[in-house]
Amino acid sequence: MSFSGDQALLYRANLWLRTAVRVLQPILEATVTSPEELYDAVRALDWSRYMTPEHTLAVDSNVRDSRITHSKYAALKTKDAICDQFIERVGRRPSVDVEEPMVGLNLHIHKDVAVLSLESSGESLHKRGYRPILTKAPLNEALAAGLILLSGWKGDTPFVDPMCGSGTLAIEAAWMALRRPPGLTRRRFGFQGWMDFNIGLWTELRDEARRGVKKSLDVPILGSDIRGDAVGFSFKNARAAGVGHLLNFEVKDVADFQPPPGTPGTILCNPPYGERIGEEKELIGLHRTLGQVFRDRCPGWQAFVFTGNATLARQIGIKPAEAVPLFNGRIPCRLLRYDLR
Repeated sequence: MSFSGDQALLYRANLWLRTAVRVLQPILEATVTSPEELYDAVRALDWSRYMTPEHTLAVDSNVRDSRITHSKYAALKTKDAICDQFIERVGRRPSVDVEEPMVGLNLHIHKDVAVLSLESSGESLHKRGYRPILTKAPLNEALAAGLILLSGWKGDTPFVDPMCGSGTLAIEAAWMALRRPPGLTRRRFGFQGWMDFNIGLWTELRDEARRGVKKSLDVPILGSDIRGDAVGFSFKNARAAGVGHLLNFEVKDVADFQPPPGTPGTILCNPPYGERIGEEKELIGLHRTLGQVFRDRCPGWQAFVFTGNATLARQIGIKPAEAVPLFNGRIPCRLLRYDLR
């Protein structure tokens, strides 16, 4: 997606976006059919607007369906064009720092159209900083937030994940309900190395967001898993996320799952589906049990199952009211919605 706005909007986007992984600011678009044309297009920009020889830089490149075919070579030509301009003008050039550059650049070439952007986010925005310990096949934080948003959950009814793994869905749900931006305690954003970084504006926006964070949840957010180590990871991750005192995780087989009493809410889970954990035939019983639990114990609730295996999903035995196509990495998946009347 694309949008336009001022510097404050750029800062807010990095602070608040839950499902994005990078916020890019395009500075060049050009048709290029060779590395030489790419070099010339990049060198034609006035790079003194964006950095000095004292800055460090890095270029991340992606090339697809173009006459330029090598991403790393395209990145090298881009870097050379920038450094050669500085050497010609001032006799010195920026250094390269691929780990944490002061100015990161993103080059995307598709069908011979090159778009070069300033990378305002730095490290991928899905890395919230609360999950140092990972279970097998962890759910990406940005994807988890997207699933919650697609479920329509607003934070005013209970939220339950009966197969919580490392607790990502519950933690992301808690941050949403508390109105806590995912970038609030992030160590660094890419824009903080830019020449025009406005520390006063950034501090004001961050402090404003911090003041708006709620102290407590209005409804229970619960997680459970049959694996004790997974529940242990969930507790540790929740504490790292600052919500350990607000969430409840317990070791429990899905066959023993009982939704909390009171107002029905949302069940959202990501059961194993044979791609990364377990074999398909070993998971048939799990999915049948899940369907039985939905039917017998969850009347009035909305249940969502995120799966990459249509065969196993059919074992749930309930016709989904909706199936939203998504990807988990490169795995085609569906978010299935069940209205449990």
